[in-house]
Amino acid sequence: MNDNELIKKIAAKDHTAFKTLVERYQTLVISTCYSLLGNRQDAEDVAQEVFIKVYQEAKGFRGESKISTWLYRIAVNLSLNWRRKRKWDRFLDIFAFWKQEEGGNAYPFETETEDRPDRVIESKERKRILSLALDALPERQRAAITLHKYQGLSYQEIAEVLGTSLAAVESLIHRAKLNLQKKLLPLIDRI
Repeated sequence: MNDNELIKKIAAKDHTAFKTLVERYQTLVISTCYSLLGNRQDAEDVAQEVFIKVYQEAKGFRGESKISTWLYRIAVNLSLNWRRKRKWDRFLDIFAFWKQEEGGNAYPFETETEDRPDRVIESKERKRILSLALDALPERQRAAITLHKYQGLSYQEIAEVLGTSLAAVESLIHRAKLNLQKKLLPLIDRI
């Protein structure tokens, strides 16, 4: 069953079609939310909200974009809303990420394949610092760079997800790279 058929069935409240859609896109949605939130539990909570919204608004899907683009848009918007609600808790979020980082792969970055303890420690420190730098970016810059670098979306797809122009996406990613460079260059000696 293709995606458009699934959406039509979901709009008619077909629970089996909804389950199929969730199974097909749950990894994409959780990964997107996680890359914006940096916390697995929050990402799973927001992903549930994404699928609830899809179920409730399936009738409104016009088919002007791919289902995956629609899901990215919902996931990004709900993730950014979640972050806004939790801004007062920013320190605790960073602390929680740091704690998660100590226990395993808490962020979808490449890891070193060598098992040398010094390399493992360096890799963890690099990931932690990069995560904190990403977390400090303005929301739209973080969303654009995350969708491009970690989700592999093209600039055009990001423009559709964020509901903006291609030029705006290019600008967001350019500014995100500059801001990351400013934040990371002083830390090079530490890693």
